Amino acid sequence: MAYGKSIELFLVNGTADSLIIAELSNWNGKAIKIPRIEVASCNRDDITQAGVYFLFCKEDDGSESVYIGEAENVKERLVQHLRDYQSEKEKYYWSTAVIFIGRDLNKALIRYLENRFVEIARSSKRYAVLTKNTYRNTVMKESQIAVMEEFIDNVKILINALGYKVLEPFAQIESTSATMDDEVLSLTTSSANAIGKVTTEGFVVFGGASVNEKTSVKSLSAGMQKMRQMLFDSGKVKDLITTEDILFSSSSAAADFILGYSVSGPQMWKAKDGRTLKEIENSETD
Repeated sequence: MAYGKSIELFLVNGTADSLIIAELSNWNGKAIKIPRIEVASCNRDDITQAGVYFLFCKEDDGSESVYIGEAENVKERLVQHLRDYQSEKEKYYWSTAVIFIGRDLNKALIRYLENRFVEIARSSKRYAVLTKNTYRNTVMKESQIAVMEEFIDNVKILINALGYKVLEPFAQIESTSATMDDEVLSLTTSSANAIGKVTTEGFVVFGGASVNEKTSVKSLSAGMQKMRQMLFDSGKVKDLITTEDILFSSSSAAADFILGYSVSGPQMWKAKDGRTLKEIENSETD
């Protein structure tokens, strides 16, 4: 059972595009969101503590990437990142850092956290992860691992609340298409087969979907034609099979992508009992 949580946001300089402190009720950790241009001049004591940090980047092609790191003095490490970029030792340009500190964090604990966050971010596949190496064999007590896993859960909540879904998968599916749960929908034709799910962000098509090779230029919008080609070129579709979960803005956009021609998503996607998504949505609003 999920319980409500309270998050306190403090806009240090009175604006949302400057330094923000985020704290979760009944947790001794803290999130600090700081723009790149404010790092060097920031004199707060808390950003000089031990912690983990996320550096968010926007690539030239519009895609997003993140560098995840750890440091016993986070400010010193962030300033070093700035110097490395200026000296061209680092090629990526980050615009925002989100730092997480907590009581009694030490080198072993932050190494553990860094490795776990890199693992989670990579499996979530929302951002390209720029971190290359982490310490994967940190020796810790069972009790320490339990405390750090709780720390991780709280970080997931705060970083999401700050606008970064880097640690959150598009959707989760525990079952196969043969034993779909009530929320999973399928789309099946002679040329394609897929399962997906409505989420708070849109519609997710799960990896392993077969995609129609042909595209109807007449019925498919120019935007979807471009997106379809981009997804094929990116490797997210290989041999007409999706290699990972893909998020779309709507069920219709997802169906158009799978089929290669324009259709009504609410009419095409069906639950295991045969009801269309349209029928399900109508029943929920009656």
